[in-house]
Amino acid sequence: MKLLFFSFFLIAAVFSACACSNNEETKPEPDEPKKDEYTNPVVDYSLPDPTVIKAQDGYFYLYATEDIRNTPIHRSTDLVDWEFMATAFTDNTRPTFEPNGGLWAPDINYFNGQYVLYYSMSVWGGEWTCGIGVATASKPQGPFTDHGKLFRSNEIDVKNSIDPFYMEEEGTKYLFWGSFRGIYAIALSDDGLTIKPGAEKQQVAGTAYEATYIYKKDGFYYLFASIGSCCNGINSTYTTVVGRSENLMGPYRDKSGQGMIDNHHELLIKGNSRFVGTGHNAEIVTDDNNDDWILYHAVDKSKPEGRVLMLDKLQWDNGWPSVATNSPALGSVPRPKF
Repeated sequence: MKLLFFSFFLIAAVFSACACSNNEETKPEPDEPKKDEYTNPVVDYSLPDPTVIKAQDGYFYLYATEDIRNTPIHRSTDLVDWEFMATAFTDNTRPTFEPNGGLWAPDINYFNGQYVLYYSMSVWGGEWTCGIGVATASKPQGPFTDHGKLFRSNEIDVKNSIDPFYMEEEGTKYLFWGSFRGIYAIALSDDGLTIKPGAEKQQVAGTAYEATYIYKKDGFYYLFASIGSCCNGINSTYTTVVGRSENLMGPYRDKSGQGMIDNHHELLIKGNSRFVGTGHNAEIVTDDNNDDWILYHAVDKSKPEGRVLMLDKLQWDNGWPSVATNSPALGSVPRPKF
């Protein structure tokens, strides 16, 4: 009887093990995005503070804060699949006006037949010694030639002078900048490589903001900015916000008419169950379906090292931008159409 019972137990155990093994083998894999879909993040390693341009060769080029040393450059045909191309500088050609400074928050542009890259150079806590410089290249992948600083904080009397953004309006080139000490603008020379002689800075938004980007649409200027803490891992509170104005220099207001100069704004992208620290958006890109897309960075709670690259569709309703759920897309969503 004991032998019979043991044999029955052994057969049952083997059957159970086989059943478990079969169940494991047939367990469905997580859904992979379809060919016409994507999932966030679109780059799963650190590419903070992105800026993007569609270059003369038809590719999109993206530049970021130097978690990859010397300012990384990536290339894509569709804003989703990115390949590393080069760095804007080398150890021998990188700017030097801030000793031991990092290269942060670049802004890429194309004018006067060349690629013009504005950049921040700073050390943590160096609010009076940081500044903004400019470099140029004949090709989007570089190499870039540094033209040195435009100004430092202590020269232009604006603490934390980082996060440049370039815009041209009615033939005048402007640089916007600032980080939690006010957002300012100043006119540039015709070549964009120096401050225009005699130009005076003008404050356009309050002390809650950094990472300025301005987008013109249907008679309004939209000032996108970031509030909160960018760089505290899963405790980061970075949030993308927006206000609008009928004039480039403001006043920028929220939906109720209160001013960004007094730190009022509309929320655009906040954190959710997986992503936090959602901010410092790049330029808005319009696809072949006339849909707008916004790139920005975030911290992925499931892999919190660094700030990964995010992409979401931007919608417009009654003259105001939004993204679905006011937070990063979770799961597979339709790709841009190019």
